[in-house]
Amino acid sequence: MPVAVRIPTVFRKFTSGESQVQVDPGTIGDLIGQLDNRYPGFKRQVLTDDGSLHRFVNVYVNDEDIRYIERLDTRATEGDTVSLLPSVAGGSDRLDDRGH
Repeated sequence: MPVAVRIPTVFRKFTSGESQVQVDPGTIGDLIGQLDNRYPGFKRQVLTDDGSLHRFVNVYVNDEDIRYIERLDTRATEGDTVSLLPSVAGGSDRLDDRGH
């Protein structure tokens, strides 16, 4: 049984529009490598030039944040779901009439 990788909308342009991709079990680094082999250039979207995870990309294995486990060495096994989620920033630094 493969590992399901959920692809957020912002990354789907790099996966031919796929919202979920099946890959072989392995470390998160391995999974990103598999995605890059299938969709050349994908790795650059989630990893920095030195091979670490971009700070604006969050990765979860079954709802567990890999930053608090073993980062890219975190293992995803058969039947696991890996979610790639870009950080969301926004809002306004302008205050409304009430000072909020």
